[in-house]
Amino acid sequence: MRKLSLLVVIMMAFFMLVGCGSGGEEPAADDAAEETFETLVVGYAQIGAESEWRTANTASIKETAEELGVELKFSDAQQKQENQIAAIRSYIAEDVDVIGFSPVVETGWETVLQEAKDAGIPVIMVDRRADVPRELYATYLGSDFVEEGRKAGNEMNTLLPDGGKIVELVGTVGSAPANDRYSGFRDTLADNIEIIDSQSGDFTRAQGKEVMEAFLKNYGDEIVGLYAHNDDMAIGAIQAIEEFGLEPGVDIKIVSIDAVRGAFEAMIAGKLNVTVECNPLLGPQFYDLALRAVNGEQLPEWVPSEESVYYPDNAAELLPERQY
Repeated sequence: MRKLSLLVVIMMAFFMLVGCGSGGEEPAADDAAEETFETLVVGYAQIGAESEWRTANTASIKETAEELGVELKFSDAQQKQENQIAAIRSYIAEDVDVIGFSPVVETGWETVLQEAKDAGIPVIMVDRRADVPRELYATYLGSDFVEEGRKAGNEMNTLLPDGGKIVELVGTVGSAPANDRYSGFRDTLADNIEIIDSQSGDFTRAQGKEVMEAFLKNYGDEIVGLYAHNDDMAIGAIQAIEEFGLEPGVDIKIVSIDAVRGAFEAMIAGKLNVTVECNPLLGPQFYDLALRAVNGEQLPEWVPSEESVYYPDNAAELLPERQY
């Protein structure tokens, strides 16, 4: 009996030791430590520096990276798709953690984004969306360009209750904001307002001025309104209108999009009637999404930015607070 009791005690001790040993096992090797901002390497293929808005957007991307300790590899494509594609391929070759880019046009990206997917690198589209299958990108961070166009249409209706003939300065041909702001504006524009001409000013101040000069030469004082897809083109057009001998904001009502500081200054001077905001300060949101993506989180298809509409009556009060 004593031998049996001793055997039971030995067996109990054995199982207790086995139990203690199993409780102290290390986590599995595949439970890798999560990335942090300090270990994150990001490649960013920017469109260029075509506008005051883009300059502010670039500053936000660069400054936020520095603040967070992110290693940023940055390229300026000078508004050329082939340069953006080359930059993305260079980031794939360098095996960065995440790629961000603002596609200069909507189409022609599937091949290079498939290459990024095959390399296991998540891609985040910022400000502009490309027309590609959902599985080729982690998320899109940016504005609802169609809604911006709709807001602009509503504002033009308010400015021209009796209707009239207007012209339109379109952004870069084939780009998401140009396409969507074009269609959104027409969704809400009143039937008594006629768009008599619509031409691209490529989102630049110089082209906005040049195209507006052509509009004025062709239509003169028939024009009672101008819709510009961004503030820079509107500011260029304002100069053309003044040189033609008309008063911008009075003889020709002007609605534009972006809400950059230059637009607020134009509203204070009485030369611009409305600007619809498109927020360029996307750096903080971008890096938050980048870190979440590289750590395996499933991101929503679209993360919208919050935006407003601004008018001359409070432009002077708000200008000192504007960061772009």
